[in-house]
Amino acid sequence: MLRVTRLTDYATLVLATLARASEPMLSAAGLAERARLEATTVAKVLKPLVHAGLVESFRGAAGGYRLARPPMQVSLLAIVEAIEGPLGMTDCAGDHSSCEHEPHCDLLPHWRRINEVIADALGAVTLAQLLPPDPSRAIPLTLAPAKETA
Repeated sequence: MLRVTRLTDYATLVLATLARASEPMLSAAGLAERARLEATTVAKVLKPLVHAGLVESFRGAAGGYRLARPPMQVSLLAIVEAIEGPLGMTDCAGDHSSCEHEPHCDLLPHWRRINEVIADALGAVTLAQLLPPDPSRAIPLTLAPAKETA
């Protein structure tokens, strides 16, 4: 079964919480409360989200966290890769393969193509599309069909 980790799920929830916030910034504690997550979990996902440039952090009494860019510009692929690292369906599908069978593997081009299709699908979904429906600003979730290769 292909799954993202629970931390990626929580990171997406934290980002959605930031996207829906009416305040310009939220504290980690405020995020945890609104997202209904443990404060330690929120702190754990905020660090890689800041490092990936998806969230900005500000220190001080008026500090907190906010999205670094609009929800329409945050792809699901960016979220997954911020938490999980580069997408790779198999070891050889990524950029830095260490598979001893790679030089003579006939499946390598197929795994790389599958990896590209999944990356394209995740890249086509934005954080804005994942937000709960708001009739005044509905954004349909649509995925482009996979590209055929000869």
